[in-house]
Amino acid sequence: MAVPVDHAPELCIEVIWAQSARAWRTTLRLPVGSTVAMAMPELAKMAVDWPEGARAPAGWAVFGREVSADTVLRDGDRLELLRALPSDPKLARRARAEVTGRKGPKRP
Repeated sequence: MAVPVDHAPELCIEVIWAQSARAWRTTLRLPVGSTVAMAMPELAKMAVDWPEGARAPAGWAVFGREVSADTVLRDGDRLELLRALPSDPKLARRARAEVTGRKGPKRP
């Protein structure tokens, strides 16, 4: 039996984009079976006042677990838009150690 278009099953997800001093949050209603990639154009329509980086994130996570664009979303998911790291954490630690003259813990 076909479901009328205006009564098609849908899911509700929360989308979050965070920067150091501020976070943006919205709710999207999508057809059941929607993927992360399918959610992005809908987000672009809803979040016109969000930063440019939110429209082209470095990656995605659902409840803190990294996912791919073809991940199927479920009702109640929290889709987190990930930013690129400003620098490689390992290189940043090395640079700080060089400036302070401190060495890391000795390894056995």
